[in-house]
Amino acid sequence: MIRSTKIVATIGPASNTLEVLTRMIGAGVDVIRLNFSHGMAADHRHRAELVRQAAAACGREVAIMADLQGPKIRVGKFEHNKIQLAPGEKFTLDAAFDGLGSQEKVGLDYKDLPRDVKPGDVLLLNDGLIVLTVDSVLGSEIRTTVKLGGELSNNKGINRQGGGLTAPALTAKDMEDIKTAMAIGIDYLAISFPKSATDMELARQLANIASDPHGYRAKLIAKIERAEAICSGVLEEVLVASDGIMVARGDLAVEVGNAAVPALQKRMIRLAREANKLVITATQMMESMIVNPVPTRAEVSDVANAVLDGTDAVMLSAETAAGKFPVETVEAMAAICIEAEKSEVVHLDTDFLEKTFTRIDQSIAYGALFTAYHLGAKAIVALTDSGSTALWMSRHASHVPIYALTRNLSSQRLMSLFRNVTPVRMQSSDDRDTSLREAEALLLAKGVVQRGDCIALTVGEPMGQPGGTNTLKIIRVGE
Repeated sequence: MIRSTKIVATIGPASNTLEVLTRMIGAGVDVIRLNFSHGMAADHRHRAELVRQAAAACGREVAIMADLQGPKIRVGKFEHNKIQLAPGEKFTLDAAFDGLGSQEKVGLDYKDLPRDVKPGDVLLLNDGLIVLTVDSVLGSEIRTTVKLGGELSNNKGINRQGGGLTAPALTAKDMEDIKTAMAIGIDYLAISFPKSATDMELARQLANIASDPHGYRAKLIAKIERAEAICSGVLEEVLVASDGIMVARGDLAVEVGNAAVPALQKRMIRLAREANKLVITATQMMESMIVNPVPTRAEVSDVANAVLDGTDAVMLSAETAAGKFPVETVEAMAAICIEAEKSEVVHLDTDFLEKTFTRIDQSIAYGALFTAYHLGAKAIVALTDSGSTALWMSRHASHVPIYALTRNLSSQRLMSLFRNVTPVRMQSSDDRDTSLREAEALLLAKGVVQRGDCIALTVGEPMGQPGGTNTLKIIRVGE
């Protein structure tokens, strides 16, 4: 069974060799994530080169996603690297303090934090494992009482419960990293902590300027991890300004509470699909496999539920970046996705019941999907330049595999993230009938179809024009 849900895997110390990367891609990775929170430009460039080599060794293409660090609001360092806080203790966060922290206070790397908080606010440190209540703000000092204690070590992150911190989504480091990412030739750029569509619009402007000399455009993914980004109307605006979103459950859970995240995940996936945007579900999906060779049953259910929600991709972070079993984790995740997809329910009839089509190419895409499903076609074949036709088809479950044939290498890589889409490079002719024969021969050679199988095929005339899909053809292979 072909796996519809794609797998994003993060490269790191555990996986930054050609041998391990080749095995991971062979096991099913579709997109490699470069975490720009760690490493220098040269490190990212080297890793991207390894990814391309590993993909070539596997005989396929994968996309590369650069994930920007964003504003990291953290405590400073401690004299003895860590302290132990107990409930009821007084503790001060001091934006003007540059020394090593103690049991009484520590410095901050985000100097505007005293302006963003007020008495009564709740601050969550180290992913919410430590909870502080703000008593008062005096100049640069935020004086707090420990509500939930524990170990606090160097450079742990800070969130404000309910959101509201004013730190900009794009830092000076991010702006330099965008230039690096575009020079490397990444396919997707993930923007951390956007609060509004304006943040994404600025990121796109910077990315477009940086990519102009290299002659291509990367797609932008908005990481939804701030409370402000999920407000009614705001998420919809962010979707319009982006090519997709990431359900970044870590920081989001700290701001809105763990219990709120499952329903938010379902809402975000649904809205993204309705808006014809991509969606990645991330954070702690197979966390136990950092140290264990098999996942927990709860993790299996978590991945399966994201698949059944309709996510385009599920993501691995530390599991493949620093874990003991990067290849085994990918294999386990792929198996879970395939099993969950067997239970996927098709709602094409109701999906299209109140749908209004305003574009010819979009109408052809949906027509192919609907027709192929009801005819029991073996496959849907989209001859596409930009990948738009394949994207529209992939927004609806049909259980009919979609093969996107393109002569554009960047489109092939981008479509690696599209649910239920297998992108294939084909140097097609400018003549429509010749291209159709070439597509049929290619699928036969790959064993995708056999003579006598029914397939739905979409193409545009004249050939090679983005957005020009205007023809749907139903054919019997070999006839």
